[in-house]
Amino acid sequence: MTESVPQQALNEALDRLWKQFLPQIEDRVAAIESASQALASGELTDVQRDAAHAAAHKLAGVLGTFGLTRGTILAREAEFLCSGDADPAAASQLSEIARQLRALVAQHQ
Repeated sequence: MTESVPQQALNEALDRLWKQFLPQIEDRVAAIESASQALASGELTDVQRDAAHAAAHKLAGVLGTFGLTRGTILAREAEFLCSGDADPAAASQLSEIARQLRALVAQHQ
């Protein structure tokens, strides 16, 4: 079964938007990765934590827009882990979330 013309146009527009926003998406995943590494080493600053929290919040929305529901769930988990005082014990969990987000983004390309 072939796509309707409006659906095909929508898919093409979403593909263009994905390519346009991909660098920002990757930067946001990198912010979470950086925070997880700093948290693991006990050197997470408030600025890094806040940046990772904001990045995760933005990722939760944008990944859902592109139909990546699992990415939205992961980003919300990262957002929660980066809210308030981050527990160093959560570093491995945050690192795993970042790894999964990176894989999801790469797979979607």
